[in-house]
Amino acid sequence: MILLVKVDFIDLKERSAKLIISDTKPSFVNALRRVMLADLPKLAIEDVIFYENTSPLFDEIIAHRLGMIPLPTDLKLLVPRDKCSCGGKGCANCTVRYTLSKEGPCTVYSGDLQPEKETWSVVDPNIPIVKLFEGQRLILEAEAILGRGRDHAKWQAVQAPAYKYYPKIEIDQSKLDEDAIKKCIEICPKKILVEKDGKLVVSDVEKCSLCKSCMEVCEEGAIKVSGDDTKFIFKFETDGSLKAKDALIESARILEEKYKDFLESLG
Repeated sequence: MILLVKVDFIDLKERSAKLIISDTKPSFVNALRRVMLADLPKLAIEDVIFYENTSPLFDEIIAHRLGMIPLPTDLKLLVPRDKCSCGGKGCANCTVRYTLSKEGPCTVYSGDLQPEKETWSVVDPNIPIVKLFEGQRLILEAEAILGRGRDHAKWQAVQAPAYKYYPKIEIDQSKLDEDAIKKCIEICPKKILVEKDGKLVVSDVEKCSLCKSCMEVCEEGAIKVSGDDTKFIFKFETDGSLKAKDALIESARILEEKYKDFLESLG
């Protein structure tokens, strides 16, 4: 079974993407959304060894904050620890190590985490961890491993993946007078309905939220707003651990593997 869909990018940045997925069904785009949230691997700190912590915060709180710091994730270099040839002991193929040593007075930031290799430096160095006062110290070692969002939020690389039906707006100009056109323009929350040469037209259909407010103020049949259930606007953001394009490609690969496993299980 081969599933072919059409993908067009509206906007693609390093940490966010907006695209149109066509020739498919809601079940597919929702499955892609769920894979991004639950199954996409990401590097995050899992184990922390504290050598000295005289800060105002308990070890557990600092460890949790460290775990939530976005780390650069290279899925070509790393494998999950439970699938590594080291047997879970922690080697360069499955584990990235960091050290931190600070003495107050100062604020400890994410950028104070020193990786074993410069390529593993934190994505955002300006995340505050704890404030140290005079004479207070924080000395620790941390190990980061690959994980998935289904196990903990710290392994969730993608935030707010969402989709909506591609809007379809049909306008019957014969049922719209000057007053009706004015009402439609005023009530549209996205301001995408405009007047052009005495007619009501749509300036940017993709911004339509499908609220159908315009249908309520016009004569029945003058405007019809609906969603195309074979075409969707899909958007998401990442925390910087993965580039948006890489997150999308890897999520699609994971979803493909899930489809294959399901088909095999059916015999």
